[in-house]
Amino acid sequence: MEALGILAAVLSSALGGTAVGATRYLAAALDPITIGAVRFGGGALVLLAIALWRGERCPPRADWLGTAALGVLFFAIFPILFNAALIYTSAARGALALSTVPLLTMAAGTLLGVEQPTMRKTAGILIAMAGVAVALGGSFADAPPGAWRGDLLMIAGALCMSLYNVWSRPFVSRSGAIPFAAFGMGMGATCLVTLSLVSGGLARLASLGAPQWVAGAYLALACGAVVFFLWAFALGKTTPTLVAITIAVNPVTASIFGLVVLDEAISASLIVGLIAVLLGILVASTPGRKKP
Repeated sequence: MEALGILAAVLSSALGGTAVGATRYLAAALDPITIGAVRFGGGALVLLAIALWRGERCPPRADWLGTAALGVLFFAIFPILFNAALIYTSAARGALALSTVPLLTMAAGTLLGVEQPTMRKTAGILIAMAGVAVALGGSFADAPPGAWRGDLLMIAGALCMSLYNVWSRPFVSRSGAIPFAAFGMGMGATCLVTLSLVSGGLARLASLGAPQWVAGAYLALACGAVVFFLWAFALGKTTPTLVAITIAVNPVTASIFGLVVLDEAISASLIVGLIAVLLGILVASTPGRKKP
């Protein structure tokens, strides 16, 4: 079952990387908070519809506060920090800062007594992070002045994601992946929709053309509902650190998606980086030899 959880996390991160293209496309017409409201608000509605169709139950009443808090942490505070970080730093530096999620998750899991660190997990995380750095190649030279502010904001976002990873598993085990993801995403989306409504961002939806609505629907369905259902499912099947290490796949698939869309050649560094990321995941997820 652990292998199934790791596979779900890899698919989630790989698909999540494609959200970059759709987000950039919508950024010309919508502000970051409204884009988040579209992505997570639409995703929550899709997951809610699936839950009702499957006859799923709402999370236990005793879990409502915790599930709502985790939803606000991951689906409201995290995307705001993520989007704010990219105002100050480059996408490459931001992606590398976000790849600290596995290390932060392992540290948080250790401090909270959820899981114990191992040499294999640590080595796998470092290999995957190195793969991200290699895949992004020379993009680090494009960082604007004062990029360190964006880097710190991204690390703060990574910490939010790490705490979500560590604290989610018991809630998923009691509620199920779909109800947990739908409830939490709905809480986060409510915050984003409220902020967008107050700032006038939702009013701009009326000016979107058909291609932009397609991009918004893709964000909601694939990068909202599917991505975070898979992530919640993975957290219910394996340890937080093994789920978190797959985040290294995200910037690599984002780069591949961008190259395909822009009709550019795939560089050797991207291929080497992808191999290193996959090797890191394999090393971290493979149990070492047990002492007799």
